[in-house]
Amino acid sequence: MDVFEKDRQFMRLALEEAEKAGNLGEVPIGAVIVHNGEVIAAASNLRETTQNAVTHAELMAIQQACEKVGSWRLEETTLYVTLEPCPMCAGAILQSRIPRVVYGARDVKAGCVDSLYHLLNDPRFNHECEVTEGVLAEECGQILTDFFRALRERKKAEKKMRKACESE
Repeated sequence: MDVFEKDRQFMRLALEEAEKAGNLGEVPIGAVIVHNGEVIAAASNLRETTQNAVTHAELMAIQQACEKVGSWRLEETTLYVTLEPCPMCAGAILQSRIPRVVYGARDVKAGCVDSLYHLLNDPRFNHECEVTEGVLAEECGQILTDFFRALRERKKAEKKMRKACESE
């Protein structure tokens, strides 16, 4: 199996994590960390569930992987994530020394790998990552689009219901 197909295989696992998040009412983002071809961590977004700003999928996966390998250095690993990492997650990726990041959809509002900033490839830091973008980008973007569309429709229906109750 070539690298491109392996990337697609692991991104599908990250998408499964994103689906889990979406089923919980979380923004559907999933992350998987792989070491020597084996998944050592898998996580999804849990900010709403935990009411904790730092429970992003990437950070949860990094924490699991550190526990698994017994070190804060995640050398020789690859992080797969469905959405381009934010500045907080990009910082954690650099701090944990992950050498390769593969992501699906770009995040034009908060992405700090390619969209707004290039934190993972800034030579001023003491670590840089190889980045592969756009793996299963359509599927990764669609799960987010569907989630936010359903959320807007639900809020619109709730507002309509409130107005109907008020007028009675």
